[in-house]
Amino acid sequence: MEVSKAAEICRALSDGNRLRIIEMLTHGEKCACELLEQLHITQPTLSHHMKVLEKTGLVSSRREGKWMHYSICCDMFRDFRNYISGISCCGDSQESRHGCCCGECR
Repeated sequence: MEVSKAAEICRALSDGNRLRIIEMLTHGEKCACELLEQLHITQPTLSHHMKVLEKTGLVSSRREGKWMHYSICCDMFRDFRNYISGISCCGDSQESRHGCCCGECR
């Protein structure tokens, strides 16, 4: 994953409502009406948040009648998780553990 994409995802996840939406979607697809009910926000506000999440590729949508249904894009989350897990304060080598900057890697 490129740094610019990771930064875009971090910006998208920096909002509490969007984090709550992601948490809800980890339990499966949700209709916009379910999200609205649990978040206590207006429909235009939900639409804005979903647009941000869809633009980053974290969430996908499908229309069923008048309602939108949203789900997590697992591939994008896996890529982001792999990117984040590759970040370390001191590196993974034995030598860098001895010269650790935080004192927690020993």
